[in-house]
Amino acid sequence: EGIAPPKRILFPPEKICMVWQQKQHAGAGLFNVGNTCFLNSVLQCLTYTPPLANYLLSREHSRACHHQGFCMMCIMESHVNKVLHSPVSAILPLAVLKVFRRIGEHFQPGREEDAHDFLCCTVNAMQRACLSASNDLDLSSQSTTIVYQIFGGFLRSRVTCFSCEAISDSYEAFLDVPLDIKAASSLTAALEEFVTPEHLDGDNCFKCDKCKKNVAASKRFTVHRAPKILTVCLKRFDCFNGGKISKVVEYPEFLDLRPYMSQADGEPLQYSLYAVLVHSGVSCQGGHYFCYTKASNGLWYEMDDESVELRCIDTALRQQAYLLFYAR
Repeated sequence: EGIAPPKRILFPPEKICMVWQQKQHAGAGLFNVGNTCFLNSVLQCLTYTPPLANYLLSREHSRACHHQGFCMMCIMESHVNKVLHSPVSAILPLAVLKVFRRIGEHFQPGREEDAHDFLCCTVNAMQRACLSASNDLDLSSQSTTIVYQIFGGFLRSRVTCFSCEAISDSYEAFLDVPLDIKAASSLTAALEEFVTPEHLDGDNCFKCDKCKKNVAASKRFTVHRAPKILTVCLKRFDCFNGGKISKVVEYPEFLDLRPYMSQADGEPLQYSLYAVLVHSGVSCQGGHYFCYTKASNGLWYEMDDESVELRCIDTALRQQAYLLFYAR
């Protein structure tokens, strides 16, 4: 595929189960302890990620874990089991709150943080926990943890020289796909834009190895290896002025990723929506986060801190989504 094969497989891929092993209604809501709605909504989206929940509910990780101290996988295992097996309607996500600064040292207790940033830091902390016992692993082997096998994929960047038509490919691992929505009114339009070739010329020329000089070229990103769980971030926030793009961006319940792949012809690559994280408010500095998740019983719930209410799929599809979670 252009990506070096791993020297070691850290988690057997055949053990990852994409369908819920236990069917039940939604679990507990999460109490807000002061500006922690971003944390609550991210945790709920992760809790209802079927392959991750199946693994954490089996308690396989903690049985084999030799960590001394902080282990994000052990913390998530404890949290998910508590939420899904709770006899009460809401719990305090204490295990996660206790290690808040270990997840991201820039996080400040009591301050509203960015939900996408918290998601990235949490998934990266889980990845570090899976790698801690293995030193000096090549990049391909690092992407065989259970975390990367669930959330991770590879992008291909292909640069084509306009002078000699030489092709230069490079690959990078990703855990989510951030999409520009300034010009897009739907998820599929944003994905189209993402894979549209970019023109490199002028100050932005390409140094061609074959021509041995700076040349005009085109650069195109495609999804090279599709993840089992596709996480999409609709870029609503302007990092410079803190403003927000509040427009409607339509997203489907079922998504075919095939047109955006390096290998665009072939069988459809179908994904099904299972969680939507929403930001309400006018800027990234304030507002409120909540989410819609599909529980193992196949029903949708609105999860707004301690409140968990049954909702229909149509309501989940009509939100000002910030993060979208699709399962293959």
